[in-house]
Amino acid sequence: MAIAKKKSTTRKVEQSPISQSQMPLIDFGDAIRTILKAKPLKTPPNESTSQVPLESMSHWLNKIHCGDCTTLLNEMPAESVGLIVTSPPYNLRNSTGNGLKNGSGGKWANAALLEGYEGHNDDMPHDQYVEWQRTCLSAMMRVLRNDGAIFYNHKWRVQGGLLQDRHDIVSGFPVRQIIIWQRSGGINFNPGYFLPTYEVIYLICKPDFKLAPKANALGDIWNIPQESKNPHPAPFPVELAQRCIASTNAEIILDPFMGSGTTAIAAEACGRQWIGVEISQEYCTMAQERIDRERQLYNG
Repeated sequence: MAIAKKKSTTRKVEQSPISQSQMPLIDFGDAIRTILKAKPLKTPPNESTSQVPLESMSHWLNKIHCGDCTTLLNEMPAESVGLIVTSPPYNLRNSTGNGLKNGSGGKWANAALLEGYEGHNDDMPHDQYVEWQRTCLSAMMRVLRNDGAIFYNHKWRVQGGLLQDRHDIVSGFPVRQIIIWQRSGGINFNPGYFLPTYEVIYLICKPDFKLAPKANALGDIWNIPQESKNPHPAPFPVELAQRCIASTNAEIILDPFMGSGTTAIAAEACGRQWIGVEISQEYCTMAQERIDRERQLYNG
């Protein structure tokens, strides 16, 4: 049963140079509202935008699958999903500075990630972490349609006095654009650099990927508040996932790091089908309960 949308909510010509004072102010608010309020994508009952017959995906659709993401993705049919929206563990507990070690918490109140995630300590040696994430991205690319894309949310940070910009993870993958997720800042006790107030979303695209009509007007800087009142130690906002999904015409949305179920909730709000993968049984249960609550809220 899909979540019904709330009615009141939220998816080279040369010219003479002009001065900054003459430049029109562009308000992207209307574009954002147009995308998020767009009618959910509807597909005739016996048709699918997937290159794999929809009936053959019934085992996977609209369910959370508990297990290792690379193992489960390698069991899925190739080129079977249109979009992947995900935010993996950032490996924050492997840190050269105080960071979470001093309990400051940074972005996460009360250092929620001080002990890592349930089932994952978030403290892998850096080289192993990079290899793991590249393996995950390769598995994602295999299941992605030729007109599909990955919205891969990650965090840049300073390690050993130098910027760690995650190029070692995404190098060689077809990154088309970097979207800035501007969120509220956390806490920074390091006098060597400014308080970080954003994260990045790598838009990794197969060759035939195109945005939905008018979605390009959203721009590449998204100001979206952080998620609150979520028991997961590092959730990302439903609005962020919903904007990614509503910006495309993809029918099947995959999140291989489902966490608290955010991508599934956003997919149902956009009228799309979804597949969730999560290694933690505790988080699988948490996500399903949250999805069920949202369905009751939207459907009455």
